[in-house]
Amino acid sequence: MPQMAPMSWIMLFIFFSLMLVIINILNYYLFNPKITLTNNDFKSCKKKMNWLW
Repeated sequence: MPQMAPMSWIMLFIFFSLMLVIINILNYYLFNPKITLTNNDFKSCKKKMNWLW
């Protein structure tokens, strides 16, 4: 079995590195988090911030 030339290893490393970066970028921008805040959530946050001195 013949050995691969060093240039082929570098090209494979660059290719897989670029694929990793592209997949991570697509995953970041295509992810759609569903966060819903109601009025009750805001009221509870305000109640927690009351200081009793």
